[in-house]
Amino acid sequence: MRSAPSLELFENPCPRRDYVITIRAPEFTSVCPKTGQPDFGEIGIEYCPEKYCIELKSLKYYLQGYRNEGIFYEAVTNRILDDLAAACRPRWMKVTSRFTPRGGITTQVAAEYKAETG
Repeated sequence: MRSAPSLELFENPCPRRDYVITIRAPEFTSVCPKTGQPDFGEIGIEYCPEKYCIELKSLKYYLQGYRNEGIFYEAVTNRILDDLAAACRPRWMKVTSRFTPRGGITTQVAAEYKAETG
């Protein structure tokens, strides 16, 4: 099990307003757990912050932590969503991974989080 770098947060400057933050990480890499070969892709993150926003430098280091990890596309997409949502507790978040072709096939995985309203 890997130890992920910690994600830093900062206070949402406009907590009373719904707005969307979109982040692209076009140089994401991980390792195929079946072949050991590198997987290259892009991670897209969209979220509506509640109290906190994600600091980008810490996000970069967090994502780089996957560089040598053997993990399937579906698992990495959902783990990133779980980790980010747990850290900043947004109103809404979507993580989309788009991986480069392997054997002539491309893969895109999207997962969403919605805060429970009560």
